[in-house]
Amino acid sequence: MQIYIALLRGINVSGQKLIRMIELKALFESLNFKNVSTYIQSGNIIFSKSNSDPQTLETEISQQIAIKFGFDVPVTVKTMSEWRIIQQGNPYLNIPSVDQKYLHLTLLSETPEPINIQKIKELNFEPDQFKLINSNIYLFCPGGYGNTKLSNNFFESKLKVKATTRNWNTVNQLLEMSEKTTES
Repeated sequence: MQIYIALLRGINVSGQKLIRMIELKALFESLNFKNVSTYIQSGNIIFSKSNSDPQTLETEISQQIAIKFGFDVPVTVKTMSEWRIIQQGNPYLNIPSVDQKYLHLTLLSETPEPINIQKIKELNFEPDQFKLINSNIYLFCPGGYGNTKLSNNFFESKLKVKATTRNWNTVNQLLEMSEKTTES
């Protein structure tokens, strides 16, 4: 069995696309996923399944959410080992002056085209900073994520890919939860 982490974008925000976690868990269980658990109300799910392609799982989950709840939700799925690599790859963790409570991770649906990457590298949003590594954007927003221009919408518009963001505490909690799933 493989452990997966699924992230849903844009549910339960400002009264839009409401999905109760108990209903989301039941949906995942109806897909024959095992050891399903959720973390907070923003669409973070840990589950296990025999080895499957994460992109296939993204499509399956997204389609089933549309059928059950009547709206489209972008879904990102990573294996636990991919998540660990992403978590350990944050370049801001090596900078002592960076307070981790201001770190975020934006996951992109794919690695952007080089021309689009070049366009955003030329922009300056200080004091906010970001580093794009493959299809992951590590964000440092000392003024808070709610005040930055470096939002999902910004990256989707500039990079022409889908994006979903989690704060660093959530990144760490999801790794911890997935590791506990392997122990059970």
